[in-house]
Amino acid sequence: MVNTKNNLHSVSPAKVLDKIAGAIPESCHQYIIIIGSLAVGYHYFSNQERMIVRTKDADCLLSPRVNAVSTGVKITEQLLDEDWTFMKSDKWNSAGKQTTPDDELPAVRLRPPGTQDWFLELLTVPENPADRTQKWIRLRTRYGHFGICSFGFLSLANYRPIKTRLGIYIARPEMMALANLLEHPTIGKETMSAGFVGRLDIKRSNKDLGRVLAIARLALGLDEDALLNWPKLWENALKDQFRDDWLELSVRSGKGLRALLNSEQDLTQAMYTCVNGLLASNPPTLEGIRIAGRRLLQDAIKPLEELG
Repeated sequence: MVNTKNNLHSVSPAKVLDKIAGAIPESCHQYIIIIGSLAVGYHYFSNQERMIVRTKDADCLLSPRVNAVSTGVKITEQLLDEDWTFMKSDKWNSAGKQTTPDDELPAVRLRPPGTQDWFLELLTVPENPADRTQKWIRLRTRYGHFGICSFGFLSLANYRPIKTRLGIYIARPEMMALANLLEHPTIGKETMSAGFVGRLDIKRSNKDLGRVLAIARLALGLDEDALLNWPKLWENALKDQFRDDWLELSVRSGKGLRALLNSEQDLTQAMYTCVNGLLASNPPTLEGIRIAGRRLLQDAIKPLEELG
C-alpha cells in the first residue's frame, strides 16, 4: 500500500482526465472507465474551472474483462515509454518478476511526469459479478510484471458508463453510490491503511459511505428531484449484474447508511472525508450532510428496499 506520506491534493477533474486521455493509446479509450472522486467531480462540474476535488489517485477501470490484460499491458508500456514513473511503496520499489505470485504483484500505479499531485491506478471488473472477493490478474510488460485487481461491486461501475468528450468513459455517480452502499452494510472497524489527510482513525466504511453522501449532495445541488430517478436505474443494474441475489442486495442497500446516520461519531468522520475530498470546493455542515443522507433514504433507498 501507499504510505501515509501521500496526502490528498487539490486537482481539477477535467485537467486530470484530459491528461489521461491524451497519454493513453487512442485504441484503448473505449476500454477505460474512470471511477472514484475524479469521475464524480467530472460529471458534476467539469465545465467549472475553479471547482476542484481533493484526491491522490485516478482509478481507471478496464472493461470488459476479456480485454483487460491486453489493454492493461498496452497502457502500462505506453505510459512508461513516455516517462511516467512507477509509484513506489513500502513493499515495492520496482516491477515484479515471473516468479512473483499473482496476489503479491505490485499494482499498476503510475505518476505522470512533472507532477507529484496524483497517480493513475489500473483496476478491472470481476470475471464473475457474483465473485466479490479480491482477485489479481498478471500483466506481463516490457518493464516487468504487474497486477491489476478486481473486487467487491466494481461491476456496477461498468453499468451504462458515460462517454466523455475525451473519448474515455466515466462511471455513473449513482452506480458508484450503490456500489459503496452494498460494500458496507455495517460500519466496520477497519481503518484506512494509509490514513486520511493527517488522521489515522478514519474507518474505511465511513470514508466510502461519506462518498455516497457527497454524491447525493452534489446531485441535489443540481436538481432537487434528482434522487427520485435513482431507484429504477439501481433496480435495472442489480438485475443485470446480480441476477441470483439482486432482491437480497436491494433489501440490505440502506443498512450501512442508516447505521452511519445514527452515529454522530461516524457521521462526523464521513463529513471530514467529504470536506477533504469531493466537497472541498463547497464544504457542507454536519447538518447539511445529514439532510442529504435523509433525502437519499427517502427518495432512492426506500423504494429500492421495497422491491425485496
